[in-house]
Amino acid sequence: MKLQDLEIFTVAPPAPGWGGRYWLFVKLTTACGITGYGECYAASVGPKAMEAVISDVFARHMQGEHPQNVERMFRRAYSSGFTQRPDLTVMGAFSGLEIACWDILGKALDRPVWALLGGMMNERIRSYTYLYPLENQPMKPFWTSPDMAADCALEMVRLGFTAVKFDPAGPYTFRGGHQPARTDITMSAEFCRAIREAVGDRADLLFGTHGQFSTGGAIRMAKAIEPYDPLWFEEPIPPDNIAEMARVARATSVPVATGERLTTKAEFAEVLRQGAATILQPALGRSGGLWETKKIATLAEACNAQMAPHLYAGPVEWAANIHLAATLPNLLIAETIQTGGAFHLALIKHSITWEEGYILPPTAPGLGIDFDEDLARAHPYTGSNLHLEMQEAPCDYTNGNAFEGGAPAPEA
Repeated sequence: MKLQDLEIFTVAPPAPGWGGRYWLFVKLTTACGITGYGECYAASVGPKAMEAVISDVFARHMQGEHPQNVERMFRRAYSSGFTQRPDLTVMGAFSGLEIACWDILGKALDRPVWALLGGMMNERIRSYTYLYPLENQPMKPFWTSPDMAADCALEMVRLGFTAVKFDPAGPYTFRGGHQPARTDITMSAEFCRAIREAVGDRADLLFGTHGQFSTGGAIRMAKAIEPYDPLWFEEPIPPDNIAEMARVARATSVPVATGERLTTKAEFAEVLRQGAATILQPALGRSGGLWETKKIATLAEACNAQMAPHLYAGPVEWAANIHLAATLPNLLIAETIQTGGAFHLALIKHSITWEEGYILPPTAPGLGIDFDEDLARAHPYTGSNLHLEMQEAPCDYTNGNAFEGGAPAPEA
């Protein structure tokens, strides 16, 4: 059995686009006709460029290889160009292709992927979602309204969620870490207060940020939200300064979480080594794939840290997250898009079950999903923007700031 053919689907979810502007799915086919699907979570080059990278990584490091040789193929990609160091774009491409290899192997062996990664540890996987506007809530004011966020959180708890994430402390700029505006700190504390009062002890509060603060700014923000006992403070400073993130972690009682922008055990090991976070959030379509992320989870287990797989992508990465999560003794929780996401579920023909706050690992062979190629082809992404983009304008200390939940801005 050898890897022979590659097909790439660059898919644009319908508005409002929860999960990003587009998703990059790969389909691998062996010489004997077995197919497998994967998803690449890489957003640092445009979609056409990324398609070229995926094709190059496949042709250079994987084509003609047996899909079971994931370690060998990983070392080729990791070492490509005489580097032997994490490369976000190359590893993003490899990650999705590697996931597809596991899908193939599971189908060939008539076993779900989780059975090949150590077997079942968690028969139900606790899940969380970002707070997205309810149907009766106006979108633009939602992102700066503690009361609307509280109403939404209450509805999520009614559905069965035991944790919700919210993100009121923007902006995310390419300028690096900044001191938050005092209004940003006040609004963040108000979100925590309103949501905590609404849900009480029925749900954990997950305070989302994306590396936008300076060290001192992150510590100030942490002090403001501590009274509401969030389960985590996510990526408080830019991910390239682990030592400073460790300073934040030492200065607050709120556990620090990080990892969606990191790749391979080399980067995650340094986070653990320096005590920068006790909750790791790898994105499987970027972190090196299933086998590499299983290694990351083992490192975390040895350091008494927990895993919370990240998802701001499509349903194939979600499926891979679920299979990994099913095997982990140090699993904390896994991200979903709402209760699975309408378009996400349609793309896999509702082959994953979300039930009262928990995801049920598939039992069918491979990833256990039924990928709808016709639907994927009917929603091509034809623009040139990135999956997610940071703003160039700095923090506004006069008029306030708002981060609109990752919803893609309208195309120019």
